[in-house]
Amino acid sequence: MKYLVTLILFLGFFISPAFAQELKNPSLIIETIEIPSEEFNKISRDIVVVQMDKIHEVSWQATIDNNLLYANPDGNAVLKIYDNKDSDRFIEIGMGAEPDKKFWVAVNTLKEGYIIVHSSLERGWFPSAKIIASYTERAGLTVNNGARIVVSNLDIGKFSFNSYSVHGMESYSDPLAVNSGSMIVEFLSGDPSKNMFALFPFYIAAGIGVLVGILYLTKKRS
Repeated sequence: MKYLVTLILFLGFFISPAFAQELKNPSLIIETIEIPSEEFNKISRDIVVVQMDKIHEVSWQATIDNNLLYANPDGNAVLKIYDNKDSDRFIEIGMGAEPDKKFWVAVNTLKEGYIIVHSSLERGWFPSAKIIASYTERAGLTVNNGARIVVSNLDIGKFSFNSYSVHGMESYSDPLAVNSGSMIVEFLSGDPSKNMFALFPFYIAAGIGVLVGILYLTKKRS
């Protein structure tokens, strides 16, 4: 019996990825943007909202690779993504310059207004790691600063987006925030229910469990 189970596990490991590759999720959207350094040398009042090609909804993830070289210790790099149906709702992720590398996550809601849901004044983010913000309609918003989860399953209601903005200065009397480099952001989204084979590995595992149970009972009776 143990050899049969091993064989099934072996086949399940190799077969299920093949099915997943052949039938891709038709709702899957991937957009990668590279934001040059000069875009961050502006104040929030003068931001330019950039429209994206697609609407990211249902379930999405934003992976932020911050390769900016800051011009002064008080400089920031702030990314906002806006709700598709109401631009007054947004998610904000801010990254400060070295040596402090402050980091914050904020949301702007219709009821509560602007709320900082996480703030770290020192070692809040890590240049060698990527920041990941993920969202699902059931689980809410989760943010990882590259070392740990700092926001977990925050309920922000339904949030889909197709626009973003960046800035980095509080006042035009301040020195420039950034002098070179870029920020690369990859947006990935999709509806898991649109891929009938998304749960195929779980079906394999469940089938193995049932088979093992049947074989065990059969052997015990014999």
